[in-house]
Amino acid sequence: MLKHTLLMPLLLLGTLLSAQTTVVDVVVNSEDHTLLEAAVIEADLAGALSGEGPFTVFAPTDAAFTALIEALDITTDDLLALDNLSDILLYHVVQASVMSSSLMDGQTATTMLGEDVTISVMDGTVMVNDATVTVADIEADNGIVHVIDAVLLPPAAETTTVVDVIVNSEDHTLLEAAVIQADLAGALSGEGPFTVFAPTDAAFTALIEALDITTDDLLALENLSDILLYHVVQANVLSSSLTDGQTATTMLGEDVTITITDGTVMVNDATVTVADIETDNGVVHVIDAVLLPPTPEVTPTVADIIANSADHTVLAAVLDSTDLDVALSGEGPFTVFAPTDAAFDAVDPMTLISLLLDNEALSAVLTYHVVGDSVMSTDLTDDQVIATLNGGNVTVSIVDGTVMINEATVIVADLVGSNGVVHVIDAVLLPPAPAPATVVDIIVNSPDHTILETAVIAAGLADDLSAEGPFTVFAPTDAAIAALPEGALESLLADPTGALADLLLYHVVGAAALSTDLSDGQLIATLQGGEVEVTLDGMGVMINNANVIVADLVADNGVVHVIDAVLSLPTGVETVNLSDLFEVYPNPTTDLIRWNGIAVDRIQVLDAQGRVRMDTTNPSNSIDLSALESGVFMIVIQAEGQRAVKSVLKH
Repeated sequence: MLKHTLLMPLLLLGTLLSAQTTVVDVVVNSEDHTLLEAAVIEADLAGALSGEGPFTVFAPTDAAFTALIEALDITTDDLLALDNLSDILLYHVVQASVMSSSLMDGQTATTMLGEDVTISVMDGTVMVNDATVTVADIEADNGIVHVIDAVLLPPAAETTTVVDVIVNSEDHTLLEAAVIQADLAGALSGEGPFTVFAPTDAAFTALIEALDITTDDLLALENLSDILLYHVVQANVLSSSLTDGQTATTMLGEDVTITITDGTVMVNDATVTVADIETDNGVVHVIDAVLLPPTPEVTPTVADIIANSADHTVLAAVLDSTDLDVALSGEGPFTVFAPTDAAFDAVDPMTLISLLLDNEALSAVLTYHVVGDSVMSTDLTDDQVIATLNGGNVTVSIVDGTVMINEATVIVADLVGSNGVVHVIDAVLLPPAPAPATVVDIIVNSPDHTILETAVIAAGLADDLSAEGPFTVFAPTDAAIAALPEGALESLLADPTGALADLLLYHVVGAAALSTDLSDGQLIATLQGGEVEVTLDGMGVMINNANVIVADLVADNGVVHVIDAVLSLPTGVETVNLSDLFEVYPNPTTDLIRWNGIAVDRIQVLDAQGRVRMDTTNPSNSIDLSALESGVFMIVIQAEGQRAVKSVLKH
């Protein structure tokens, strides 16, 4: 029993002494190679490297792997998940036992990846590519381990794309230029796979001659990209997989047809002269003609539908004369109610002639037939009101299935175009007469009279001035009202039906006075009760101290004259007649103006916009205008508590 007990440890010791040590054991037992150990296990190489060998392993340390992880900005898990992890590890293994003493400077060694590493030996330091051997010649039973301070990365595998085949071909210089011009080189260098039917230079030259264009014209074609994409199928199609009558959808979205006769392969009308040039991202077949994509069917626009209709020659002609045919060829959508030639024949001849002689009126009638939307007959309902491009409305009536637009019957519906729809009607639609405009409407619709509009409404005068009239309104602009002394407008608005109403009524005459009705020195009674004075000096019209800058805006209930200053209500001070107070001369002038011997307290020069350009107190008997531009200026004189204005033309 004692003899058996002593025998067991001896047998175990013999077993341990006979066990082999592999290069994997060296890595596993090293405290500096935990990441290499994990990588070998992850790549499932532990079994292979524990085999007979011999192997020489260049073993990167943990520090080497950490440096790589940081350089790639990844995690350890990312490293172990790399698709090419096995390739990286095999690039560190030579299938031979290579001691450091046998290494020579400049020597290359083929790794188990099939790629070479280069040995450098300088001053006793051994390097493998760019990694330094820090510990050499760790022997194992199946090889040698050399510790290195960097991870060896195998050279990137060279890949060839369909673009490379084209670029490297002497017979495809024009195709290369076209691919670059169309900015498709990057896309066709991608992962793919692609099948490219590649026309030769001779094929492109034949197309250039057939189209009677230059090479530059070809490369400038708007549809160059479409033509090229019609030569590419997004799949790897070898000639052995082609069948007669087969169709293949190109990257343009259009199909090409394969024909095979007696071993000759054709793509549409082009013959495959060289087949199956394989690349890493597809295959190239050389063809002897350029494939032209089918011409897409063009859907006519609403303008085309009218122009091509035998029943709409008049409508087509008047649309052309007003350039509305161009508008109706645009993006749209449009709905056109299209009167026939017979409908135009039914229009009163004098009315039709009047329209044909007035392009603006004709355009107004035509746009009354157009809606800025695509309205199918199924969208129409009885009593529906539809706004037209004219601004007026048309009314839909549907009785027993018959559709009418105003008084016109729809005789053909739903002629659909690319930008809308045409409904044929049997009568010309005439837009309603515009609503009568009043002097208030003119003020409301003017962008320069927003303050006056507000004031008229605040004073409660809008309804009164919209009455039958007639009225003449001297309408100060926003700029004129804004030039009132600070706080004046606010004070007026604080008493809208009193002071404000009085001031506004001082700008209104209870009669229609066109500019041609006015005379110099004329006094006109206003609705406020006071009078305004008209001055005509050959340069224009003044009402008191305000210039009429736009005259004769005629309304149905009177006329509006735009003025550049607010008319001041008369006071107890006698208004001085301009012609009696002073005379300025010379007028016109190029520089100096002078006046008669009146002692002047203050003189101001205002431009046509009412801006003060010069302001002088107690001047002598002249003022120099030479610094001002050419134009009409108002000379405002104050003397003895009175104020007067003269206009001067400066050259």
